[in-house]
Amino acid sequence: MERNYAVAIKEFNKLLTYPEIEQAPVLRKLAVSEAALGNNVEAAKYVEKYLLKDFRPIILSDPSFDNIRNTESFKGVVKKYVPKFNFWSFLYLYVALIGFYIAAIIHFNKKIEVTAKILISSFIFIHSFFILHIFVNLTNNHYQYPHTYAMSTCFSFLYGPLLYFYFKRIAQEYRFKLRDLLHLVPTFLFLIYVLPIYMMSGEEKLKLLLERIISGRSFYDIAIIVLKLSSLAIYGYFIHKIYMRSRENKSLTKENQIWQKNIFRIHIMYVFCYAAYGILLSNNITSGFLYHMQVISMAFMVMYVGYSANVQPNVFSGMYHFNDSLFFKYEKSGLTDSLSKELREKLIRLFDIEKIYKESDISLEMIAQQLDTTRHNASQVINEHFNMNFHELVNKYRIREAKDILNSDQKKNLNIIDIAYEVGYNNKVTFNKAFKKDTSLTPSEYQKTAMRAPA
Repeated sequence: MERNYAVAIKEFNKLLTYPEIEQAPVLRKLAVSEAALGNNVEAAKYVEKYLLKDFRPIILSDPSFDNIRNTESFKGVVKKYVPKFNFWSFLYLYVALIGFYIAAIIHFNKKIEVTAKILISSFIFIHSFFILHIFVNLTNNHYQYPHTYAMSTCFSFLYGPLLYFYFKRIAQEYRFKLRDLLHLVPTFLFLIYVLPIYMMSGEEKLKLLLERIISGRSFYDIAIIVLKLSSLAIYGYFIHKIYMRSRENKSLTKENQIWQKNIFRIHIMYVFCYAAYGILLSNNITSGFLYHMQVISMAFMVMYVGYSANVQPNVFSGMYHFNDSLFFKYEKSGLTDSLSKELREKLIRLFDIEKIYKESDISLEMIAQQLDTTRHNASQVINEHFNMNFHELVNKYRIREAKDILNSDQKKNLNIIDIAYEVGYNNKVTFNKAFKKDTSLTPSEYQKTAMRAPA
């Protein structure tokens, strides 16, 4: 029997020399024959050649390969072409889906300034889309769904401009000009270049994927990596200049300064990680910790933005905090003294009697509607008469209410989260932070202090 297989292998190899012969069926027979003889390395080689000619991974389940199925060479082919899931792929899918959710939440949040939320939500969306693309490739699903080929590549030159203009918007209250569209020229030109690829059929895209395995990455692939890295680095420099200037702005709140610092640092970390990633890809290395680092940095960005959206959503708009009476800011607002005092009395009634601060979705717009005035006038009244901004006023009333509840709790058995909800907070983290800022104690510590106090 072995002799028959050996003879057959020689005949099949001869057939491969004839250009008019379809090679895929011959390669399949060669793979089966080598497997029958126990030649796992040769069998794996011919199986891969067959897949590159006629991509039907079902062949890897053929019982003819059972005797070599557990060999390293055959498992290597299976690992290379069969859909798979591991820790990294699960993590990437999870982060991508979370990222899409965060982008949607930010985009449809009416409390965030319109331009700022469009920029940061778009930035998170393309990050998440890229991570999803990596997930598809990592699990070998790009062979099953070839239309995913280069699906996130069209966004390569948008990362930098989106983050750059977001920083300009929140740090400088920048208004867009027509010339700013020049920043989209690289993306537009690149779209023209990749459009023919997107217009290809699934079979044509699969052929490109398989050809890349044979010949490695092309010059154009390397050029795209270099150009994207250059774009990230150049805009990273521009963002750094804005960030350094904003650090000198004493009117910017501490929360916003920390937010800008962390976003900038994560972006710089991503630039360095992407540089390492590009070097690895140029050498056809698609595994290892360094390969995953650039996606980890992107995931870190997505999760940090998600955390901030939950804990301190006001930072997305670049909201400013002023310690003075904002005389120069409001001197041309047209708000008369009599109207200002009238609005102040209405505001006191809203907070003291109606306790509007208990509304979890309270906003400056809501207050302005209740006062039957503009958002600008409402903000001016709060700053001039209460010497604080809107969020500080809301927190002041909420924390005062929370302390009253804790002090009046005779049995001292109330849950902190219930108190947080009662006074208007959406989560315990924000409540704890605001409470400690006011009292230098957490709600739990304050509750214990109240328990020790004499009745």
